[in-house]
Amino acid sequence: MIVLVLLIFGCDSFLQRIWDFMYEQRHVLLMSPHWSVCAALSTHLIFSAPFMLLDVFSTHVEWIHKYSIRREVVGLHQWFRCASRILWKYMVGVLPLTVLFLSVRRMHLPERAPSSFHAFRECVSCMLVFDTLFFMFHYTIHKIPWLYHNIHHVHHLNRDTFALAAQDSSISELLFLQTLAFISAMLVGCHPFSEILFHLVNTWMAVEDHCGYDFPWALHRLLPFFGGAPHHLAHHQHFKGNFAPYFRHWDYIFGTLLPIPVNEGDN
Repeated sequence: MIVLVLLIFGCDSFLQRIWDFMYEQRHVLLMSPHWSVCAALSTHLIFSAPFMLLDVFSTHVEWIHKYSIRREVVGLHQWFRCASRILWKYMVGVLPLTVLFLSVRRMHLPERAPSSFHAFRECVSCMLVFDTLFFMFHYTIHKIPWLYHNIHHVHHLNRDTFALAAQDSSISELLFLQTLAFISAMLVGCHPFSEILFHLVNTWMAVEDHCGYDFPWALHRLLPFFGGAPHHLAHHQHFKGNFAPYFRHWDYIFGTLLPIPVNEGDN
């Protein structure tokens, strides 16, 4: 979300310089499925890494532990096992899907970058569309037992969420969520630069939702209409409610909004 703030107050010429470089290297950075998949996986690992360090030191540093909202500490062995599972699913699932998607998609690459306001507007629009599609999908698979046990059950093996587990799902669910992200960007019809920003924000939001910490500077503390880690942890602990990934309005409208758990570190 820092990226979005920088866009609001950013300089259009700065965005243009970034886009100029990406446009010159478009056959590698924008049109190579291997690069796209490596970038997506690396982004998820990089965004998750600070929370791994927090998990390592949380038992030794009191100020970290008091912000933890999980019942148990997640050890490094869980992190490494999770990373290996995600790596395997990217190799056998996400990579082939990305190859297929890029082969059939006719991507228009304009020479001009979007303005900062235009990129911000398109990124937020993608988030709203994705939030809606995800809510519909998530609500449905929880209400149909066959879908839950064959698609979504793997993700709920993590009762105490941690950052890397955001993408620790079955291959079918991981591919479907990737498809929803692509569809969201296509429905908005946004600039490729805005789409990249959306995918970055989407990854960060998923990591923050699963991180297991409720810091005073967390996004949901600054913007109350966001769900955040406590909101999503309640979903993992109760196996129902809080189906939306970003915002709270759909859960409020459909009566599926759960009370967030009390921060155990404050007890």
